Amino acid sequence: MDANAQKYHSGFAALIGRPNVGKSTLMNRLIGQKIAITSSKPQTTRNRIQTVYTSDEGQIIFLDTPGIHKAKNRLGEFMVETAERTFSEVDIILWLVEPSNFIGAGEQYIIEKLKKTDTPIFLVINKIDKVKKEEILSFIDTYRKELDFAEVIPVSALQGDNTDALISTMLRYLPEGPMYYDEDTITDQPERQIVAELVREKALRNLSDEIPHGIAVVIDRMKERPGGTLIDIDATIICERDSHKGIIIGKQGAMLKKIGQQARFEIEALLGCKVNLKLWVKVRKDWRDSDLLIKNYGYRNDEEY
Repeated sequence: MDANAQKYHSGFAALIGRPNVGKSTLMNRLIGQKIAITSSKPQTTRNRIQTVYTSDEGQIIFLDTPGIHKAKNRLGEFMVETAERTFSEVDIILWLVEPSNFIGAGEQYIIEKLKKTDTPIFLVINKIDKVKKEEILSFIDTYRKELDFAEVIPVSALQGDNTDALISTMLRYLPEGPMYYDEDTITDQPERQIVAELVREKALRNLSDEIPHGIAVVIDRMKERPGGTLIDIDATIICERDSHKGIIIGKQGAMLKKIGQQARFEIEALLGCKVNLKLWVKVRKDWRDSDLLIKNYGYRNDEEY
């Protein structure tokens, strides 16, 4: 057997892009398990989520960064800083875009940031299941005029099209290295954090557009009962206004119950046992502009862990 075939490659890859281009969907697809929450609303991913892909050929540690956008408050600034800081810390940057010949202001902003990095950049054109195959070449040409890419790979994160090719190409670019995480590890996120994010996802999906930006979820208690067959979880949904609190609770508690039922279903699948989930709602005005509250609700710089 060729000695080179046995060499193990490992390294770090950042998933970047505007909000809603499918970064979390792609990462969940590549890992084969739901870790990052998904929704059609902006600011779904707020922290830098680290997940791990392991095979016989190598190991890729993915950093799913918040969507890069023009910040409107302190939380927005934190999210953009987190994403941009990642550029210099990884071996590959995966820039996820939608299939289009139009490069908007959001993409131009990212292009200017990427011009300053020496890290190999993969242009990953997502959602190719939504367009005709013959159109894809023109989308590639449009982006190639703007930036010099190491690779251009069209994929469908939703359908899984071409994601194997993306993985194999990435492994070719990664240096020879060790297995950083054991082969059973799929994320560095604590269970409490994933549980909080699953509750937030269900709130995002069920609430009207203006409210989700202003919510956070805190796990107050997570305790396994003797015998390990049931876990009690108490969680609080934080919102910014009294009027939002009423909408989140809903008529006779219907909305809060719906969020809780949907979240419990996925939390049970994640933890592999029955869950008794209790939800509360609290108002904390302007928490997104408070550094202290942002940290309290789990949005921290890596250096502060």
